[in-house]
Amino acid sequence: MKTLNYLRSCLFFWILLGISTTIFAQSATNKLTPATILSRWEKQVTPENAWREYPRPQLVRSAWQNLNGWWEYAIRPKTEGQPAKFDGQILVPFCVESTLSKVTKPLTDAQRLWYRRTVTIPADWKNQRVLLHFGAVDYECNLWVNGGLVGSHTGGSDPFDFDITDFLKSGQNTLVLGVTDPTTEGEQPRGKQVFNPHSIWYTPVSGIWQTVWLEPVPNPVFIEEVRLTPELDSSRVRVEVLTNRPITNPTTGFRLTAMDGTQTVATTIIRAGRTGFLSVKNPKLWSPDTPFLYNLKVEIVPVKDPFQGTENRNRPRHNEAERSAYAKAEVSGTPIDAVTSYFAMRKISMGPGNVAGQPFLLLNNKPVFQNGPLDQGWWPGSLLTPPSDDAMVFEIDFLKKSGFNMLRKHIKVEPARYYYHCDRLGILVWQDMPSGFLEGQNMDPRETVEPLRRSKGKEQFELELRRMMNRLHNHPSIVTWVVHNEGWGQYDNVRLANWTKALDPSRLVNAVSGWSDLGAGDFYDIHTYEEVPREPAAKKDRVIVVGEFGGIGWPITGHLWNPNNRNWGYQTYQDKDAVLKAYRTKYAKMVEMYQKLGVSAAVYTQTTDVEGEVNGLLTYDREVIKIPVETLREIHAPLFK
Repeated sequence: MKTLNYLRSCLFFWILLGISTTIFAQSATNKLTPATILSRWEKQVTPENAWREYPRPQLVRSAWQNLNGWWEYAIRPKTEGQPAKFDGQILVPFCVESTLSKVTKPLTDAQRLWYRRTVTIPADWKNQRVLLHFGAVDYECNLWVNGGLVGSHTGGSDPFDFDITDFLKSGQNTLVLGVTDPTTEGEQPRGKQVFNPHSIWYTPVSGIWQTVWLEPVPNPVFIEEVRLTPELDSSRVRVEVLTNRPITNPTTGFRLTAMDGTQTVATTIIRAGRTGFLSVKNPKLWSPDTPFLYNLKVEIVPVKDPFQGTENRNRPRHNEAERSAYAKAEVSGTPIDAVTSYFAMRKISMGPGNVAGQPFLLLNNKPVFQNGPLDQGWWPGSLLTPPSDDAMVFEIDFLKKSGFNMLRKHIKVEPARYYYHCDRLGILVWQDMPSGFLEGQNMDPRETVEPLRRSKGKEQFELELRRMMNRLHNHPSIVTWVVHNEGWGQYDNVRLANWTKALDPSRLVNAVSGWSDLGAGDFYDIHTYEEVPREPAAKKDRVIVVGEFGGIGWPITGHLWNPNNRNWGYQTYQDKDAVLKAYRTKYAKMVEMYQKLGVSAAVYTQTTDVEGEVNGLLTYDREVIKIPVETLREIHAPLFK
C-alpha cells in the first residue's frame, strides 16, 4: 500500500512533466498580454520609485548611483549587431516579459534583447574606480560602454559587476547591454521558466531583473568581499576580508569592529590577507524568536609594522605571534576603504531530538521544529522581481504571524535585500539551487540511476551553485542548501552533496528534496500530496523531513491569473470550510509525525497562488488570505511544544 501511495503521489508530477516533453522542444511563439491582476505594490510602481533601496546590505558604502528607471530597448535576431534604432522604453529592473516593464513581449532563443541608456559620473568620484553592478540578468549578456566591449557574463541568478573606469569619458556615457536567453532550449539553471507556461511551469524571465547601479571604489585597492561565519561554540565570528588584488606589504591591516547597535563589543586589527576572529562575550543568539543582528565595520588602514627591522624570513606568519602583534598595531593614517555589514551568532546542526535514535534539526544546539511554506517568489505583474521592499516584508511578516518559522525558497534566488529582511525579521531559509535541464535529463522517482549530463552543463550548474553559496554566505537566515529538487536535472547527487558540505560546513545540506534519494546529505526528504500525508522512513544518520506537502487548491473569482485556464491544486475545493478542514487534517498528521516519528520539518505548498496554481495561502495578487492568520497560528502551535 505504501508503494501504491508513493506512486500515486508521483503520478501527477510525471503527468505534468510528460506534458512538458513536447513543449520543451517548441520555440517561443506565444504572445504575452498584460497581467489581469496585480498586487497592490505592483500598482504603486513608477519609474521614479522602482527599487530605490541600497541593493547590497551585507557590504555597504555611502556613495552609489541607482540606474533603475527608463532604458531604451530593442529585440532583434541574435545574428544582427547593435541596432541603430531602438523599439521604445523598458522599465528596469523588470524583465521584458513582465507587465511592469511596460513591454510585455517574449524573447525567443533566436533573438537578442538590447538595452541602452546614458549616465553621467559625479565629479566627486574623480580618481576612483567605477563599478557597474547588475543584481541579475537572465541569461547571457555583453556590455559595451561608449562603444567599447567591457565584458560578458553568463548566469541568470547571481549579481556581478564590471569595472568600467577605463571606458568612461567626461559628460554623458552610453551603456549598451545585449542579452540572450535560451530558456527551455538550453540546460542552464532557470528554475520554473518555460516558453509555454502551464501547470507548475511559469512565464519566462529574460534580461535585467534586479537593480542596476554604479559605485565608486578606492584606486587601486578596495574591499571586494567580506565573508562572515559565526562559530557559536567558540563565541566568535570568523571574518575573511578579500580585496580586489592581494595586499602583501606588512604596513596594511584590516580593522574589524563589531557593535551592538552603536556600542563596540569587539575590535581588532589583522594583517591584510589573514583570517580574523572577533570574540563576542555572552553573545546574543539569533533565532526566529529573537533575530538579533550585530553591526560590523571593516576598514583598510595603514599601520606601523609591528616587526619593523625583522628580516622577512624571520617574521612570524599565520600564527598567534603575528595575530597578537597586529591586534595592538598602531594605525598610522586615515582608512583607505571602509564598508559596513552585519552578522548574527547562530548555529545550525543536527543532533538528538524527541525520538530516540532519530536525529533532529537543532538551532543553537537546541531542537527546533522547522515549519514553513514552499515559497516560489513569483508576482503577477513583475514575475521573478518582487515589486518592492514593502511587498517582500509583507509576505515575511504574514508568514511569521501565521506560525511559520521557516520558508523554502523554491527553485529561485531572490535579491539580496530579501535575505536581509529574512535576517532582521527572523525566518529560517532553505535555499534551493535553481534547476536546469533538457528533456531526457530528468529522473523518474522510481529510478536509482541518474541521467547522463554533458560536461558543459555540469560545469555551468556547479559554477552557479558555487556563486549562489558564495554570494549568500553571510545571511544567517539561510540554514540549508537544497542541491536538487525531485528528479529535475539530477546528476552526481552524492558528489554534489559532499562538495556543497565541504564548501560550507557551517550549514546543512539537503541533497535532494523529494523523489530520488541516494543516501546523501543531512536530510531524508519526501514529498507527499495525498489528502493524508505519507510518513517518511526513520533514518539513523539523517534528519527526516516532509519537504513538500499540502497543495490545497481554492480558486477565488476575481483573483485568478487567467480565469479561462484550469486553475488547479493537488486537491481542489470551492469554499473556505472545506479548505480549512483539509488543512487541519494535513497538519494533524504533521504533528503526529513530529511527536511519534521525530520528523524535523514540514514544508507546506505554498505561500501564494502562482499563475495557474491556486494552492496558495494567499491569492496571487496577495489580496485574499484564505485561512485567517490566527487560525493558522493555532493549527501550527503544537509543532513548537
